[in-house]
Amino acid sequence: MSRFLPLFPLNIVVFPGEKLNLHIFEPRYRQLIMECQTNGTTFGIPVYLENGLGEYGTEIKILSLEKKYLGGEMDIKTKGLGVFKIKEFQRQVPGRLYSGGEVEDLPLIKDEDPFQRIQILELLKQLYSALGIQTLMLNLPDNFQSYDVAHHLGFSTEQEYELLQQTKESDRLEMILAHLTRILPVVLETERLKERVKLNGHFKHLIPPNF
Repeated sequence: MSRFLPLFPLNIVVFPGEKLNLHIFEPRYRQLIMECQTNGTTFGIPVYLENGLGEYGTEIKILSLEKKYLGGEMDIKTKGLGVFKIKEFQRQVPGRLYSGGEVEDLPLIKDEDPFQRIQILELLKQLYSALGIQTLMLNLPDNFQSYDVAHHLGFSTEQEYELLQQTKESDRLEMILAHLTRILPVVLETERLKERVKLNGHFKHLIPPNF
């Protein structure tokens, strides 16, 4: 079942539940935000990638209009709701300045294995420790979701976009697990290499072997 949604393409991935602060300055998007604010409606942020507009995006709810500037610009606080797929895109909605489209909501299936979370948490701790950024480690509840950590893994926009398309939580967690398993050895080896490089040029206290 498709429905119409005003669209605000951006080169970011917004995940369901994520809070996002936006500065709105283009006239077309000022119009979009003011209409959503007036009517109490939502809009969508489809992901804009290097090769063009992606089919998938996140529905966005406006939480508050924080500031309106004399020139018409504004600061808003928003929150991601669900994920959608664009069925038909309109570059400009008739009688409006902004884009829109017919979208279809993606089902979000909660089928995760708790052991996946345990593995991810352990790998995350190792990664942040190796990078020396333990203080930035997220304070995650035992039942954290993939979306809670997705922006904290070093994913590229393309990887985050791939994650957004997955309907099953188990598949999203598996993607995260595979990513951490792949990059952790690389990070650890890089840190070891840095330590070896630091030793060059220092006076070395070496014990000769006995022959």
